[in-house]
Amino acid sequence: METNYLRTFMAVLDAGSMSEAARRLDLTAAAVAQQMRVLEREFGVPLLRRSGRTVTPTEGGHRLAGRASALLAELAGMRATVGNVDGVLELTVGATNTMLNGPLPVVLDALAQEHPAARIVVRMGLSAELYAEVLAGRLDAALCLHPDFTLPKSLNWLLLREEPLVVLAPHAWAHRDPHALLREEALIRYDRRLGGGQAAERYLRRAGIVPRERFEISSLAAIAALVGRGTGVSIAPDVATGWSSAPPVARLPLPRPAESRRFGMVWLRNSPRTRAIEVLVDHARRVVAQGHG
Repeated sequence: METNYLRTFMAVLDAGSMSEAARRLDLTAAAVAQQMRVLEREFGVPLLRRSGRTVTPTEGGHRLAGRASALLAELAGMRATVGNVDGVLELTVGATNTMLNGPLPVVLDALAQEHPAARIVVRMGLSAELYAEVLAGRLDAALCLHPDFTLPKSLNWLLLREEPLVVLAPHAWAHRDPHALLREEALIRYDRRLGGGQAAERYLRRAGIVPRERFEISSLAAIAALVGRGTGVSIAPDVATGWSSAPPVARLPLPRPAESRRFGMVWLRNSPRTRAIEVLVDHARRVVAQGHG
């Protein structure tokens, strides 16, 4: 039996629908449905009761969920034990580009000072990808954006930083109304594939602003550089304090309530590497408390 199918089954139960589980795991809904059919053939009984787009476990599904949770935890523990014969603090950590270029190097340096034999593998990815990897047990922890849904009870979350949306403008335009700038000047849009770009798009729609789009870029540093040259304005998360150096632009608060981009760390509550993860969490807390986050 493919143990990843059991992980998918648990994700479906937690999400309450196959489509939502597919989104969280970065799979297609068809792939999730196929995995569930394979499991039902394997066990010879229906596991899910479907009602429209929602699903609930059958009696057999309830029994499988209880055993699957324990089995997956035991398998994860076996992998950790077999792969760490010398007892060295060892972790595989995911991080977004923002975290890699922000607090993570400071956290890893502090950890290495106290645990010189530690072995940490870092993998970069988008927040949705990293979340799915943690949920599947392929990452021990991830530094990423908080997902736009309620985290399942199987995960822990540590908030490291909140970044509100602001309007970025050349200093010469700092006296102008932020909404007028977004309507009248060329917009250098933050990539809508990213959480901050999606939040900016939602704000523009709520405010009824149809911008004059010029560029769409995934790098906030590049956006700040273009704004500083007078190429246009942008609406993006405020990364001018904390771990990032201040961009050479004016940062104007928005007139209406806006979403904040929330960065933090996510990890499995019952991870077999809980001790090592707690060390990483402790150093992340210290870095933030010292003003690096």
